[in-house]
Amino acid sequence: MRPLRNAPPVRVYVTVNSTFDATGAVTPRSIVWADGRSFKIDSIRDFRPASAMEDGHAGDCYTVMIRGEEKRLYFERTRDTYGSRLGRWWVECSAPAP
Repeated sequence: MRPLRNAPPVRVYVTVNSTFDATGAVTPRSIVWADGRSFKIDSIRDFRPASAMEDGHAGDCYTVMIRGEEKRLYFERTRDTYGSRLGRWWVECSAPAP
């Protein structure tokens, strides 16, 4: 019997409802998947700058609690300014094994 290999995680872009305060700080409030499912973010446990080394985008990593589970939510900043486009949100998900 051949051992199962773990597939590398995949980046899934999501819609995030968030608020900006008067200082410009952003707080994610909920995640909405492409199929319309929405999950409220119960709390933010950590925030830190993060970048994706493979593509060089600067961004941030939020460690959030959703339904009692800790998840990482990333904000990837755009390199150029396109009107109101600042960046996009993504989460890492397990890919099915090949």
